[in-house]
Amino acid sequence: MSGRQALHTREQFSFFAHTPIESAWSLFGAEGERVWAPGWDPRFIWPHEPLDQQGMVFRISHELGLAIWVNTLFDRAAKRIQYVYVIPDVVVTVISLRLSASGQATQVEVIYERTALSESAAGRVRDMAEGDRSAGEEWRRQIDCYLRRVQGPVLS
Repeated sequence: MSGRQALHTREQFSFFAHTPIESAWSLFGAEGERVWAPGWDPRFIWPHEPLDQQGMVFRISHELGLAIWVNTLFDRAAKRIQYVYVIPDVVVTVISLRLSASGQATQVEVIYERTALSESAAGRVRDMAEGDRSAGEEWRRQIDCYLRRVQGPVLS
């Protein structure tokens, strides 16, 4: 970035998934997210057959270009998940999730960190970070909608 410091953002949100932690865990893998996130369509590179595990690599078509995602942490015992994805010449994004049991619900804490890869991408990355600030409510709504379909009424 020709001597200038890259734009870096960090946004955090949390919400409750109204299902026990073992059920919630399966919703946050690349394959598992398909059931609740409209338009989420990862194309697995490794493993070839879709399988949520540490080290999985997949592609996602994005309005800014093709994003290559890598799962860097998929720790069921610690209930932590992390992804890194790159859209060349635009952004590197790190998404960290921590799940914790809260009675019959699951608290989901999410951190998005984004780094612009060019000066011209800084505005787009700022816009992405703005969206990250309000993403928790959207994730909660989409997950609750899915849970209503498979479990019946969801307590809010």
